[in-house]
Amino acid sequence: MWTEVLIFLGGMLVCAILAAPLLLIMRREQDRRARIAKRRMDDAERLAELGTMTGGLAHEIKNPLSTLSLNAQLLAEDVAELNVADDARQRIVRRTESLRREADRLKGILTDFLQFAGQIRLDPEPHDLNVLVDELVDFFLPQALAAGVQLRTTLAGKPAIARVDSALFKQALLNLLINAVQALETLPARDTRSRELMIRVESAAPARSRDAQAAMHCIHVTDTGPGIAPEHLKSIFQPYFSTKKGGTGLGLATTRRIIEEHRGSIEVHAELGRGTDFVIHLPSAAADEPA
Repeated sequence: MWTEVLIFLGGMLVCAILAAPLLLIMRREQDRRARIAKRRMDDAERLAELGTMTGGLAHEIKNPLSTLSLNAQLLAEDVAELNVADDARQRIVRRTESLRREADRLKGILTDFLQFAGQIRLDPEPHDLNVLVDELVDFFLPQALAAGVQLRTTLAGKPAIARVDSALFKQALLNLLINAVQALETLPARDTRSRELMIRVESAAPARSRDAQAAMHCIHVTDTGPGIAPEHLKSIFQPYFSTKKGGTGLGLATTRRIIEEHRGSIEVHAELGRGTDFVIHLPSAAADEPA
């Protein structure tokens, strides 16, 4: 009997010795994750404070810019009525118009910044993405046609219900449409390719579990433009990254932020010389799902 007890105790001792390094590794991993979580929390707090400060500063700058733009416009109208030589009048008008345009441009930059840096407050409700996309396309169609872009829409064959803030969702999608049209406008006149912008809604396949998040709806925004260089793909959603002259680099960053606030995701696939495909993924929801 004592022999069996000694064997048992020896086995326990061996197991403890073998398990000690594993327990040490697990403890170190837990400590490492705790440090990372704390660092992220500290970074988030600093970014929130910085966002509040810069947001207030941007508001303070934006208001005088609006006044400056308005007065530049009024000045141009007054100068047009002055009894001076035509060349002098035109020179003054051009300068005041240039002043107004720059003020409006800076105001637009501040608007984009405030939109990106501000807190997003969602008011999500069950919506059929087919309906929201169709409404936005109807609104955007004149702008696409004016740019010589053929806009095509393919909706899902059944309702694609998702819990979204309809206004913010349309804003995120509109940023993609504007970005696509601007890319198509850069195609040289000698390029004979058709300038097409296609929006396709794909309804989620039935979930295999009771978890509604297992199913995702997809919205494709595809253009036949110049595409995106491979070295730019990893930076395309970063704030202030832009390959367009005069671009703020906040449109795509804002779109990603809105989609992620909806517990969704966005990805991009592009090929130089052939076009770009942005894909939005949003969780499926039941039409009667509670908030």
